[in-house]
Amino acid sequence: MADNTPILSVRNLVVNYGAIQALKGASIDVYSGEIVAVIGANGAGKSTMMNAIMGSVPRASGEILLEGKALPSKSFQVVSSGVSMSPEGRKVFAPLTVLENLDMGAFPLKDRSQIERQKEEVFNLFPRLLERKDQYAGTLSGGEQQMLAIGRAMMAQPRVLLLDEPSLGLAPIIINEIFKELTAVNKQLGMTILIVEQNAKKALQLSHRAYVIQTGTIIMEGKSDDLLHNPEIEEAYLGGKKK
Repeated sequence: MADNTPILSVRNLVVNYGAIQALKGASIDVYSGEIVAVIGANGAGKSTMMNAIMGSVPRASGEILLEGKALPSKSFQVVSSGVSMSPEGRKVFAPLTVLENLDMGAFPLKDRSQIERQKEEVFNLFPRLLERKDQYAGTLSGGEQQMLAIGRAMMAQPRVLLLDEPSLGLAPIIINEIFKELTAVNKQLGMTILIVEQNAKKALQLSHRAYVIQTGTIIMEGKSDDLLHNPEIEEAYLGGKKK
């Protein structure tokens, strides 16, 4: 699945919000073709890490590397370099149609035929978006908006796709559908994915490897299946061991 060089590396990342240290020297590696999850409680620093990678919050120290080279600090440059994100809370452009939202995500691409091929790929994964292509994004259901947010992030043809809390606020049946499509994105398209999730069970079932973050510090890492059956993780994040 992976060679010895991570496609994305976060090294000793520190992020401060005023006097509060949100990330305290966090380090993770993501290898090409993997799905890597970061799990932890609300406020643990998961979304802060994603926003720091994307350049939307400043780093106090540490470095972020894409294939061994420093990732730029401005968001549009990060996307153009090959990393894009489906943000927490979806944040679709409500007054724009589905097609217009997808076009917004394709800004690094210059070739119109390439953009159309990307749209076709998104519509193959999320047929419901094709049905709603001329509908305003603000009128879509929560699940459809999440599909659109993921599709919009995919339009830039990223080497690494970041997903920030994709299950947030969705019904269980929709969550299952979204995670099934994410498996297809990884397996069929070979896309590398970094996901942060409060729904630890879903994240561990989806991913190959995972990191556990607690109050800004990575406290554990390993194969997702091992963490899924780890008594400490079961107790802290999976609702305790079944009797």
